[in-house]
Amino acid sequence: MKLSVNVDHVATLREARGGLEPDPVTAAHIAELAGADGIVCHLREDRRHINDRDLRLLRETIKTKLDLEMAATEEMIKIAIETLPDLVTLVPERRLERTTERGLNVVDQIPYLSDVVLEMHKHDIKVSLFVDPDPKQVEAAAKTGADFIEIHTGEYANARNEKAQYEELQKIKEIAKLARRLGLGVNAGHGLNYLNVIPITKIEEIEELSIGHAIVARAIFVGFERAVREMVRIVKGI
Repeated sequence: MKLSVNVDHVATLREARGGLEPDPVTAAHIAELAGADGIVCHLREDRRHINDRDLRLLRETIKTKLDLEMAATEEMIKIAIETLPDLVTLVPERRLERTTERGLNVVDQIPYLSDVVLEMHKHDIKVSLFVDPDPKQVEAAAKTGADFIEIHTGEYANARNEKAQYEELQKIKEIAKLARRLGLGVNAGHGLNYLNVIPITKIEEIEELSIGHAIVARAIFVGFERAVREMVRIVKGI
């Protein structure tokens, strides 16, 4: 299984003071050196953490894979075409949310999202749709022509007891199997940390995990490189 490191919350810390440090681009380089298979960033409409300069420099300098999380808006579609990330992950976006709270409602947007996927494919950009572990959403995702889904693991990560967590884990397993049967690649992420990620790493159908906040939080105590290396070892089982 692969690990892509999300550097959004390095930028969140920078923006808390409105200065230049810590630099998410530097964090991305350290993550690559520590064994990450890719870098994830979410360019939000309000630019609350990652900004246009970060995205440009990430595209110019990282050596692995760049996954741009974005809303499927005209502005972001234009930026993606100009930047040419290796993958775009389409996510829902609300101004008042602290972080992405749910998956895309693909069922109600199949024609529009199909057009977005087609436009990305014209520029050799692969597309992933961030979806809840809901069979209807995964089936709709397959109809859009997307290359991947990213399973929203938030409900699993936030489960209040072992029974609830087990039930959410079973949903994720079934959705991963369904997606593969439908010809979709499978990624997963949101709320995963150094403990709850372990059962997720056992799901054979999942190819890659996107993890950011837990790594940044761990880095406060042990340093960013070590925090990434520790997660790499867990995800890859080494």
